[in-house]
Amino acid sequence: MAIGQLEIVVQGQGLHEFTDAVEHWLRGQIFSGDGLCTLFIQHTSASLLIQENADPSARVDLENWLNRLVPENDPLYTHTMEGADDMPAHIKAALTASSLSIPVKGGQLMLGTWQGIYLWEHRHHRGKRRVIAHVSS
Repeated sequence: MAIGQLEIVVQGQGLHEFTDAVEHWLRGQIFSGDGLCTLFIQHTSASLLIQENADPSARVDLENWLNRLVPENDPLYTHTMEGADDMPAHIKAALTASSLSIPVKGGQLMLGTWQGIYLWEHRHHRGKRRVIAHVSS
């Protein structure tokens, strides 16, 4: 069993792949067995997902769809002190996932051919997000 923290740099709203960072962390744990890798984001305005990593248009379509579903500047929002993107970011995070579980076999993530691990930043800001990684056998 191992637990650690990953810092993911985001350049603003959108899907940011960090599969390589998770694989690098896993190798550093000298974990070569079978088990489960759990990822958990420590934020309420960003989320995690597994999505296609081959064609960028899939990510663009997802981002556009969610932005249309949860628009900024809705007059019903009362939580607006941190900007027009704040309440929509919380709603988007509530509709998506704060954690992921990925099987590990022989020390390797068992992702499909076109699957990648993404942090979905729902705010416009640039900065770092914290993801807790845990692997157990």
